[in-house]
Amino acid sequence: MSVLISYSKVLEISGDIIRVEVPPGGHDSDAAPRFNDLAVVHGQGSQSLAQVIELKEHAVALQVFSGTKGVSTASQVRFLGHPMRVTYSGNILGRVFRGTGEPIDGGPDLSHDSRVPIAGPSVNPMRRVLASKLIRTNVPMIDVFNTLVESQKIPIFSVSGEPFNAFLARIGIQADADVVVFGGLGLIFDDYYAFRQTFEDAGVFHRTVMFVNQASDPIVERMLIPDLALAVAERFAVEEGKRVLVLLTDMTAFADALKEVSIAMDQVPANRGYPGDLYSQLARRYEKAADYAKGGSVTLLTVTTMPGDDITHPVPDNTGYITEGQFYLHDGMIDPFGSLSRLKQNVIGKQTRDDHNQVMNTTIRLYAGARDAQQKQAMAFDLSDYDQKLIRFGELFRQRFMDINVDMALEAALDLAWQTLAACFEPQELLMKQELIDKYFPKPSPKPSPR
Repeated sequence: MSVLISYSKVLEISGDIIRVEVPPGGHDSDAAPRFNDLAVVHGQGSQSLAQVIELKEHAVALQVFSGTKGVSTASQVRFLGHPMRVTYSGNILGRVFRGTGEPIDGGPDLSHDSRVPIAGPSVNPMRRVLASKLIRTNVPMIDVFNTLVESQKIPIFSVSGEPFNAFLARIGIQADADVVVFGGLGLIFDDYYAFRQTFEDAGVFHRTVMFVNQASDPIVERMLIPDLALAVAERFAVEEGKRVLVLLTDMTAFADALKEVSIAMDQVPANRGYPGDLYSQLARRYEKAADYAKGGSVTLLTVTTMPGDDITHPVPDNTGYITEGQFYLHDGMIDPFGSLSRLKQNVIGKQTRDDHNQVMNTTIRLYAGARDAQQKQAMAFDLSDYDQKLIRFGELFRQRFMDINVDMALEAALDLAWQTLAACFEPQELLMKQELIDKYFPKPSPKPSPR
């Protein structure tokens, strides 16, 4: 066991960051502070938890979780000799924790349960298998057009004001998963309460773990929420073979926290003031998604808000290079053209009906035609009969599929797609395989025989 060591010379206090002098040779000791190690800062009549974020020749920089109020240059810093740990056992299901890993729901004591380190390396690729299992969400714009696959890492790109939190909560209660791990970053109390109430009302709270950093909590804890959630998810997947769905909202708040800390540490800023390692910081979290050859899986679904609806903003821009697609949410709908699931071909037609691929491609092709026909109509061009059919189809498609409140099983959505096609077009106008038309195209109702 490491010997706890203390230092009492605080060189600098900047925001929530302090720098402590380490004597020459101090870094070579077995008990020396290491990157990400925890420490306790003893201030004036109080003590606060801190984490090592930078090591230099004769100094160590630490983030103080609860802020530096009461901390002075005469304060003592005691290093604990281990990184942040999170409680892991079956007892954490149905519990709520804050960004330090402490329970905040008033439930039973968990101090005797095992604790595991967070922020470890991504799983060895040799222990992964190719993503090939469907996750049903009962959201047609996901299940039919951008299918979610186990072990996928995918964000919801949105602008402020959209109901992305309600949508994320709905996926959490409807998705086909054994365990849901929720991480809230900088949530206002109303959003936190809405998530918890939604999980409880749906009867899924018993399989849910919540890690919550509210807007009034220290910003340092915001940076730990993804690591806490993913560490727990990995354990459930590896040790218990569970299919785990991790929900994080919102990763732009996580990036903003990184930005604030990097500025306080006088780091050279990159694009729009964000740290130069933003890509690496995001990738280290997203790459935790995996389908284990011997175990379960971790699927990662996040929210990334786009300031000013700017997809070239550093956070969504870097995220798009890491993840396997995105769901683009705007005007209360999932945009079929801005959304993408790069893994859907692994399950479409293999774990779904044989008409899935053709229905997906045909409906999107016709909806694109409907958009063009609407533009012609707005510019007062003459419309053909086929244009009128396209416009009618576009109206039905938006109403029946694109609204995020639509709730139906995949097979029901495919059947409704065929009904929508039949309501607007003749079979020969669809340009689909004849065997699928013969099998699925709705047959006209027989006329009643005359008396």
